[in-house]
Amino acid sequence: MTEAMITKDKVLQWISALQSAYSENKAYLTQLDSAIGDADHGINMDRGFTTVKVDLEKTLPQDIGAILKTVAMTLIRTVGGASGPLYGTFFLRASTICPSKTEIGAAEVVQIFEAGLEGIIQRGKARLEDKTMVDALTPAVNAMKQALQQGNDLGTILQKGADAAEQGMKATIPLQARKGRASYLGERSIGHQDPGATSAYFLVKTAADTLGKF
Repeated sequence: MTEAMITKDKVLQWISALQSAYSENKAYLTQLDSAIGDADHGINMDRGFTTVKVDLEKTLPQDIGAILKTVAMTLIRTVGGASGPLYGTFFLRASTICPSKTEIGAAEVVQIFEAGLEGIIQRGKARLEDKTMVDALTPAVNAMKQALQQGNDLGTILQKGADAAEQGMKATIPLQARKGRASYLGERSIGHQDPGATSAYFLVKTAADTLGKF
């Protein structure tokens, strides 16, 4: 059976779906952030990806690597707090997996997420159970890699990643934050879902809903 390939247009659909997800969940993410952060995560993510959409329509990147690099540079330029540099690093590292390519397969999609996660860890110095986006992305990447090794199709690979990201997101609720603004609260950060892990879940979920559907 021939592997279904992800085209440049499909990647643009993913980024568009991300913009919609952050716009629709702006208030929810901000509400989560108001409990343990600066109450601006939803606002920042919505602003950043709305600008991304405009920039992509203006520049019309010719390949997948260029699309992901445009996303990265726009987020670094427009998103405040830690989110801009971290998500910007994710997409910048992701762009190095597919330079000049107009279509990619399942293995490269998984590599995009793996490279992005590695960039976030190096940039933010967060580990598992620090109550950050790493808690959603690490299990997601591990689940995707395992599903790929088992020979699953891309739709299954990404859905397993999304399911693992959701579990990781929910698992941040009982944790005490050890990184970022939330860490200043100490034990008072316990009992709240991490907004960064939540926005990271949307990153994987929208990929499953767009890249994983043919």
